[in-house]
Amino acid sequence: VMKLTFLGAAGEVTGSCLRVDHEHGTFLVDCGLFQGGREADRKNRSALDFELRGIDFVLVTHAHLDHSGLLPRLVALGYRGRIFATTATVDLLGVMLMDSAHIQEKEAEWALRDTRSRKAARRAEVAPLYTVEQARTSLGRLAAADYDEWIEPGAGVRCRFRDAGHILGSAIIEIEVGERGHTRRLVASGDIGQPMRPVLRDPVRIARADYLCVESTYGNRAHRSFAATCDELALALRRTLEVDGGNVIIPAFAVGRTQEVLFVLADLVRGGRIGRLDVVVDSPMASAVTALTVRHADLWDDETRALYAWVEANPARFRVRFVQDVEESMALNAVKGGLVVISASGMCDAGRIKHHLRYNLGRRECAVVIAGFQAAGTLGRRLVDGARQVTLFGERIPVRARIHTIGGLSAHADQPALLDWLRGFGEPPRRTFVVHGESAASAAFVEAVERELGWSGVEAAQPGVPVVLK
Repeated sequence: VMKLTFLGAAGEVTGSCLRVDHEHGTFLVDCGLFQGGREADRKNRSALDFELRGIDFVLVTHAHLDHSGLLPRLVALGYRGRIFATTATVDLLGVMLMDSAHIQEKEAEWALRDTRSRKAARRAEVAPLYTVEQARTSLGRLAAADYDEWIEPGAGVRCRFRDAGHILGSAIIEIEVGERGHTRRLVASGDIGQPMRPVLRDPVRIARADYLCVESTYGNRAHRSFAATCDELALALRRTLEVDGGNVIIPAFAVGRTQEVLFVLADLVRGGRIGRLDVVVDSPMASAVTALTVRHADLWDDETRALYAWVEANPARFRVRFVQDVEESMALNAVKGGLVVISASGMCDAGRIKHHLRYNLGRRECAVVIAGFQAAGTLGRRLVDGARQVTLFGERIPVRARIHTIGGLSAHADQPALLDWLRGFGEPPRRTFVVHGESAASAAFVEAVERELGWSGVEAAQPGVPVVLK
């Protein structure tokens, strides 16, 4: 008997972790951080409350922290097996997990300094979720796999990683589990990319699954068209930089979104939509990931290769600086206009972006461009929802800058693209579990799959409730 337990990303978009029990053992697909909202820390601390030495191996769909960010804690708490991912994902995890651990240590340090925290919380609750040393140890468990090659990570199981077109190295995983003389195929979609987007190739279509876990981040809506998104971005850039003389601040995930935004900005200059741009990427991790993206140019689409050649040939028209040290980052706050600043984190909840918002949100001549999904409970979500003022570093900041939400740059497939990807299956899976979406998005997607595709056996995954597959 095969059993699935959704330990995260069921009724929400973070904390991805699927436990699979079968007659030969147990494995996990993803081991992600819960992010956003007051409950996230509590959930992260209690997430791996089961016998970890009994887990045979872990498969990771991609490097975003909501899919990988608890791996160091998994290893620190006793997991002894291998962690399989694509070659590019292994490279990215080397950057991302170390950065995440550094943030965990810093936040614990700040919490201990805060006397109110010391009074209100036990010391254990402000210990870091994991340390830099623990993250480094977890990297030693990583094993790289090539796209499309079958591997055998454990007894009775073989799998292969297929290009998901979401971020560099992202994968849909086809898993074949042999039980009692027959094989059952489980497909975990991970996060599916929106087709016809810059930088990466389109998601691979999968022909067959007995059981399917499919994401639904945007399961209840369609993105704006890419062309309309570029139009709105060009307008925001021209008005802010050329008319009002302010800065444009773009919160962006260091992995995927930053590189895509750079592509779009360069393309606007190449196409004459804006004269020239002075762009600053203020995120050490985004800088490292951009360098990795260049190193993995074999994963790009043709259009991106052509644009990269143009950028190399036209440095005066499209200037990009990658800021590393803190002093250089702080110096940007003295620049009152003419800059496009791309900084992490993408949901505005941590990192250097908070400093740039602090110095620019209160200025009418500036603009903030929101280019990605903002989870409930995050600062980015409050800005999208029209907050008049926000608190940054204990200071109330009025929101006077224009807020532009340009949904067409999402790295996630929207409802039409998800449905189109599902049409690639020769016949419907026996059961389909809709994951990685807020409850309303998942419910709407279940309904859309039944209505548009005529599938049965489709349901929203329930957190923590084991499902027996007969």
